[in-house]
Amino acid sequence: MDNKDIEIVELSNESIEKMIYVIRGKKVMLDFDLARIYGFDTKRLNEQVKRTISKFPERYRFQLTLYEVDY
Repeated sequence: MDNKDIEIVELSNESIEKMIYVIRGKKVMLDFDLARIYGFDTKRLNEQVKRTISKFPERYRFQLTLYEVDY
């Protein structure tokens, strides 16, 4: 990837705080927000997590249920 292809997203603390949700009693950030912060497509972020799953312990990741997505 060429450096000119990297887009840096500047976010305020307030913007980031709005991306933090409480789910199952834990503060979490959703994949599409993390992808936005790091300048990736959500699909690519999830591919990287799957490809290097050992770098993402279970205590730091989980999948929402359909109910939680709709809520």
